[in-house]
Amino acid sequence: MSRAGFVAVIGAPNAGKSTLVNRLVGSKVSIVTQKVQTTRFPVRGVAIEGDSQIVLVDTPGIFTPRRRLDRAMVRSAWAGSDDADAVVHLVDVHSELAVEDGTGKAADRRSADDVQLIIEGLKAAGKQVILALNKIDGVKRERLLAAAKSLFDTGVYSEAFMISAAQGDGVLDLKAKLASLMPEGEWLYPEDQAADMPVRLLAAEITREKVYLRVHEELPYSANVETTAFEERPDGSARIEQTIFVERESQRPIVLGKGGQTVKWIGEASRTELCDILDRKVHLFLTVKVRETWADERSTYEGLGLDFDA
Repeated sequence: MSRAGFVAVIGAPNAGKSTLVNRLVGSKVSIVTQKVQTTRFPVRGVAIEGDSQIVLVDTPGIFTPRRRLDRAMVRSAWAGSDDADAVVHLVDVHSELAVEDGTGKAADRRSADDVQLIIEGLKAAGKQVILALNKIDGVKRERLLAAAKSLFDTGVYSEAFMISAAQGDGVLDLKAKLASLMPEGEWLYPEDQAADMPVRLLAAEITREKVYLRVHEELPYSANVETTAFEERPDGSARIEQTIFVERESQRPIVLGKGGQTVKWIGEASRTELCDILDRKVHLFLTVKVRETWADERSTYEGLGLDFDA
């Protein structure tokens, strides 16, 4: 009997949610950068395990929101977990242990605080979810077991898995468990479909990833990418026009680079990946513009499927 359902992957920013979803699906459906909080809206990746189809919702990170975009992302993450047949709470075990032994940096302390925020949210909702301790590479087993017990004793977890989303350790066991939790029913997507995202949005996300990969040290979370035109050409190729929006004039030269070299690199990297994903030749044209209010415009939120009034 076939099974199909939804699994929400929740966690603090940079816990490795996008990496886990990509690993479970077997192809890239969510952007992965060294920046935390790069997933701004739920991305559905479709994984197959035996007779089960697992539709994975890679939610934005859950953290203490400070501005409108933050609030919208956090609400989206909780909504994704409310609607799912199963929920995985992914925890960066390195950050947890670093805070515990006093060697944690500011980012580790924020991550640990966010984990506690999620646990309190799960308690308030009366929910039990699956705990997945991530980034176990190089951590001694007794320390992993101690961390797992400490978290498990909070009462919000039904069981625990120890995994490395990046290397794949333990992921197949987690995948098998998720498959068993899916309700009986017809598959929701064709067997060869890996993601449920409009192609214009996917193209924008790929380019946004390249922006952060290239200028992550100079540019804060002040950039957005919109696909302004997507044209199917008679020769089978695609012509894509995109605008990279920054919030201040001083950020525009950062994205452009000396002699336009940075934006050229971004365009080439994005085009190469889009050619691979779309399986066709892609003509990509990028423009960099300043739009100070993009993070406070209703149209930005509607385009990302977020609640402007969160």
